[in-house]
Amino acid sequence: MPRTLSHFGLRPLLFVLLLLAALNLCGTSHAAENTEPKQGILLAAFGTSVPEAQPAFTAVDAEFKKAFPGAPVVWAYTSQIIRKKLAEQGRPVGGISDGLAQLAKDGVKVVRVQSLHVLAGEEFTALERAVLLDVSKNPGRFEAVFMGRPLLESKADAKELLAVIEADTKSARGKNSALVLMGHGQSHGRADLAFEGVCAVFKAGDKNIHMATVEGARNFDDMLKNLKAARIKHVVVAPLMMVAGDHARNDLAGDEDDSWANQLKAAGIKVDAHLKGLGETPGAAAILVRHAKESTDDLTKEPKKP
Repeated sequence: MPRTLSHFGLRPLLFVLLLLAALNLCGTSHAAENTEPKQGILLAAFGTSVPEAQPAFTAVDAEFKKAFPGAPVVWAYTSQIIRKKLAEQGRPVGGISDGLAQLAKDGVKVVRVQSLHVLAGEEFTALERAVLLDVSKNPGRFEAVFMGRPLLESKADAKELLAVIEADTKSARGKNSALVLMGHGQSHGRADLAFEGVCAVFKAGDKNIHMATVEGARNFDDMLKNLKAARIKHVVVAPLMMVAGDHARNDLAGDEDDSWANQLKAAGIKVDAHLKGLGETPGAAAILVRHAKESTDDLTKEPKKP
């Protein structure tokens, strides 16, 4: 005798149908919840054409992709000279407007622009202007464009970076060696006071750290006097820069007589070079990621006033 549904019973069948319906509703509900606008990251750096410096940017790129899974990460170099040189080498990197256009093409609605500058000096100001100009030329293209602040903005940032640098240079320094850090600085002194604040925090945490800049008020000669006064016999020189590029490999540790390393050697000080950009120093990029996540500075809207 052929079996009918009555032989199997309706209850199991109803249970299966109800389960399928519930799963379908859950899927619909999940899709409805996932309606947040798509985010994208624009990493803005001065740029570098030095191949040996690229690992720093590669490490920063990986850190941001890990912190913002699924979000497009696009790079922009603010230096026209660097962009032109890379284009001639067949390794093009766009500017700010190029990066924002790419994110828009990728369907991004909320952009987080993260500065890779160490301090908020002249170049960071130019970056802000470039982003604001592009936003004003393309109204409504993005729902929000957040600007992340540079690496060192607060005392907490400086303390965190100091710990990162000390850990990374510990084996090279040993017990009695000083650490000499080269900052970039600016001839107009735009970031001099901010750099002095960083120096104070670093010095309070490690008395054997000495700092100067390529440009600006805190120069090499003054630092050398301090090293001699402290009777320092051995130093490790390192760049306080996002990449170990041209300044690090020439001005800091180059073969020319006027490089910091050779001037220190001429003064009777033993020198070892730690040519590693902050971007590839474990822990430094985490500060940039935090700044990107914490930023509430939406450049598409008027600043909120209390």
